[in-house]
Amino acid sequence: MTDREDGHLKVTGAARYAADQHLDGLAYGYLITATVAKGTIRRMDVPDAPGVLAVYTPFNPLELHPFAKEDNAELTPPIQSPAVRYYGQAIGLVVAETFEQARDAAALVRCEYDAEPPQASFADGTPVTEGTSQVLAPGVGSIDEALASAAVRITAMYTSPAETHAAMEPHPTVAEWDGDHVTVYTATQGVLLAVERLSEALGIDPAKIRVINPYIGGGFGNKWDTWAHTPLTVAAARALGRPVKTVLTREQVFTVVGHRPPTRQTVTLGADQDGTLVAIKNDGVSAKAVSNGFFESAANLSMVMYGARNLYVSRSYVPLDTPVTTIMRAPGESNGSFALESALDELAEALGMDPLDLRRRNDSPVNPANGLPWSSKHLAECYDLGAERFGWSQRAKEPGTVADGDWLVGMGMATATYGAFRGQASIKVRLLSDGRATVSGTAADLGTGQSTVFALLAAEGLGIPVGRVVPELGDSSAPPAASAGGSGSTSTNGPAVQLATSAAIEALLELATGNPGSPFHGAQARFEKGEVVADGLAMPFGELLSALDLPAVEATATSPRNRVKDHAFRSFGAHFCEVRVNRWTMETRVTRWVCVADAGTIVNEKTARSQVIGGIVMGIGQALLEDLRLDAATGRFTNANLGDYLVPVNADIPHMDIHFLDYPDTLLSPLGARGIGEFGIVGAAAAIANAVHNATGHRIRDLPLTPEKLLA
Repeated sequence: MTDREDGHLKVTGAARYAADQHLDGLAYGYLITATVAKGTIRRMDVPDAPGVLAVYTPFNPLELHPFAKEDNAELTPPIQSPAVRYYGQAIGLVVAETFEQARDAAALVRCEYDAEPPQASFADGTPVTEGTSQVLAPGVGSIDEALASAAVRITAMYTSPAETHAAMEPHPTVAEWDGDHVTVYTATQGVLLAVERLSEALGIDPAKIRVINPYIGGGFGNKWDTWAHTPLTVAAARALGRPVKTVLTREQVFTVVGHRPPTRQTVTLGADQDGTLVAIKNDGVSAKAVSNGFFESAANLSMVMYGARNLYVSRSYVPLDTPVTTIMRAPGESNGSFALESALDELAEALGMDPLDLRRRNDSPVNPANGLPWSSKHLAECYDLGAERFGWSQRAKEPGTVADGDWLVGMGMATATYGAFRGQASIKVRLLSDGRATVSGTAADLGTGQSTVFALLAAEGLGIPVGRVVPELGDSSAPPAASAGGSGSTSTNGPAVQLATSAAIEALLELATGNPGSPFHGAQARFEKGEVVADGLAMPFGELLSALDLPAVEATATSPRNRVKDHAFRSFGAHFCEVRVNRWTMETRVTRWVCVADAGTIVNEKTARSQVIGGIVMGIGQALLEDLRLDAATGRFTNANLGDYLVPVNADIPHMDIHFLDYPDTLLSPLGARGIGEFGIVGAAAAIANAVHNATGHRIRDLPLTPEKLLA
């Protein structure tokens, strides 16, 4: 297991994040945000204030062009219109000599609105059907017909509230122009994504935009897209002819850059008496902001998890005048697993079966949605090994029967899963005359360990210590690698690193044997453990380059996307958890956790383990704490701060036993790695809910599982 390549830099404060850029002549931006949820700005009074360089509003806008395509952020560029679509929307930008002057001037701006009542209640909104999917066995006319034939049926509604990403690093942008070229430092999960959006907004050639972002203080989805502050900052820097920095406040992060929408799912399961699933039906509804086109379908997971003969999901959304709904760690699948995995436990209880046995019985070797075999699936081993490591056989069959003093003790489990893919990526490996090597690509490291993966794979291919490899990520001038999202970074970029390393070795050998000044000229040379070897002579590549008076030799290689069409790809695993619930206060504490993961090749177990733990920690927050509360009358989030929006802290988290099977998925790539960044959160909330039911006998179907719900 290898320590994080960037760990020392981060813990010593040497890592320079986007907001750490202090450029000569730097000015500071501060957003003005709307205080109504719907309407039109009639006027904005902008008084004179010390140090203010400019105040941009819909009545004095920066020139920004319409976006050419839809993504997961807003559909339109900011402050081009006086229309207000949600509370907290960016409606202006103050730029001043200091941050404090910009902040104080923004507080002096007075807005008058023609306000309208917002539609901000998810519960009261009218759903719009987006689509349905179904698989029916031969001769079955409908999903309801299939359910009617089942010996045992259960149906229940499960809900989840809005959540926010709560990354440690607020969203910053720093922009500096040099003629008609601009350099942008901004927190983004994909520098090329930012280049593309800025090119649209600014109306300039993307070749004139360089985005740099080597370090990210967490993202979880809401740093995938480019939000209002970024094009405003870049455009303001162009207009003023000096660099500008804008960093969102914590409250602005709750509104300007999106959130996970609330959902409700009505799940109906039908099974034979032996537990074989006959039918799964999931009617899923999510909120969707009118400001963007993103829609999170929580029901889709029900199509691929278990081998029922009949499957049906419906996808609907309620349009709301709220801040933008966007992707958040395991979009759709995180909430979808809470409903499906809770319903599986309810069915097991109705059947009088062990919940683990029910899942084992319905484990499918093929994707139930399309019949394709899984490329590599060892879920049964995850169940067996996880149950053994956790002690599942000690679980009480009767809920509420195990106590330790004032604490009721329960055990729960759930299946973990997330899709896998391999896209196209290009990587450059450069061998240096000082004996080091660099590995560069536009990839991002959100704290996931991607830079360590780059260094490890290149070091392995070169046969040199990992400390001699320098990963270079987060620069749009590098070869185009995969952005950080969809658990596809390592599965996509890893094979490209391997190919580029081999290509760099080939380039070195061509140089060694083809250069007349080389001691290997004309020889049959080979590369072994960082050295060029031939005819009894061995020379480290750095010494050879120095001898030839060359600073470096390099190569770029491209790994193609996975074109396999006859298999389906997912990571699988099993969560097992123990909870203790105070019998008097109903406070819930998670006290033990075991997760066994089948996620293909594990490149670095240490960072992979941290990834899975991070997902589970977010699942604990989802299950017990997180609830972004909206005042439906005003459209305003009432707890848009880290004092009132609760997230887990160290004291909430037990020791976690994370185990990887480490079976390479060679159908996905020669490396065989699948994604794990989003895997850990899927099923985590359900495992806790199932454990709480086992401890107390109370089945809570509405997240989070707060004491007042258990006391009701």
